[in-house]
Amino acid sequence: MKILFLSDNFVPETNAPAHRTFEHCREWVKQGMEVTVITCFPNFPHGKVYEGYKNKLYQVDFIEGIRVIRVWSFMAENKGFVKRVLDFCSFMVTSFIAGLFIKTDLIIATSPQFFTAISGRWLAFWKRRKWIMEVRDLWPESLKVVGVMNDNIFIRFFEFVEHRLYKSSWKLVTVTNYMKQEISEKHNIAETKIKVIRNGVDFNEFQPVPKNQDLLARLGLVNKYIIGYVGTHGLAHGLAFILKSAAKLKSGKIHFLFVGSGAEKPNLLEMQKELHLSNVTFLDPIPKNEVKEYLSILDAGLVNLIKSPVFMGALPSKINELVAMRIPILLGVEGEAEEFIRDNGLGVCFEPENEESFLTAINQLSNKMNVGTDYATKEVKTLIDRKELAGQMLEFLRI
Repeated sequence: MKILFLSDNFVPETNAPAHRTFEHCREWVKQGMEVTVITCFPNFPHGKVYEGYKNKLYQVDFIEGIRVIRVWSFMAENKGFVKRVLDFCSFMVTSFIAGLFIKTDLIIATSPQFFTAISGRWLAFWKRRKWIMEVRDLWPESLKVVGVMNDNIFIRFFEFVEHRLYKSSWKLVTVTNYMKQEISEKHNIAETKIKVIRNGVDFNEFQPVPKNQDLLARLGLVNKYIIGYVGTHGLAHGLAFILKSAAKLKSGKIHFLFVGSGAEKPNLLEMQKELHLSNVTFLDPIPKNEVKEYLSILDAGLVNLIKSPVFMGALPSKINELVAMRIPILLGVEGEAEEFIRDNGLGVCFEPENEESFLTAINQLSNKMNVGTDYATKEVKTLIDRKELAGQMLEFLRI
């Protein structure tokens, strides 16, 4: 079967959608599928093309058996709104044009944002092929939650487009049960049309390893209890709350390590200075192949989102790497993620944006680790094994 996959993020970009798409497509190739991915030239999150690439009209690469077609797009940093919409729309157009010349049996388009899905819908119409929409976030609802846009005529138009995309797709893939339920109930979509394929992890890449002592020494964090966050510093992640709470900690042993970039990072760096936080370290983004070394030095992994009903169905992908490396999780996400952590004994949960709950959770986690309790030892491999999940998605596409 020939599969055409549209995604505006792809390796060597290091964000979750890039690796989800790559690892799924790689597994499908191993199972005999002929996979073509249409994507941008790598530029996330700064909107600047990576070294070794140029933002050309068209380029074809092969990565582990996957044919990768990169097309021109207007590149914008991962913050703001207008320029990012121009970025999304430009890829919508160029990916559609490129897709017209690709022979395929099936089209998959991933969101958010859903401009990529519009391209998939157009291609399905002109090529007379079935198309699948992969929904990784309830967009545009999440725009309202993080304050990017209020409920106005533009949001209502986006909601109309969202509804039409759900209806026109042959099948839908979501990453959580909550999303499946929301789409089914709000848009009157049969549950049999929707399959949950949650985010996963490559267990060959992420395994428990000893702490990297050289890295600890280089960062000046020897003998510290390190709570780490590796990922996007965005509006939805509520990291300003973490910094304000960190200022209230009395223990000098607990240290917060933030690795990554995003729209909120400049504000967070300014806040660190204003609060005189000596127990917080910020680092720039690191290559994917170094993530494991930085995770190895953590005593606990922080996963946090702002408090909102729309995130009740969130299952942040960074949870999976932490589980694979058996690092206890400090979770500030309600709903499905909280159930997963509690049910499997993978860490301690706190109420998002509740300072007292957060500080209590840190105390519980650090004290239990001090007496030798290993939180993250229970096997949940069958739930988050990327290879298994890729197989489940391929089976759903074939039905």
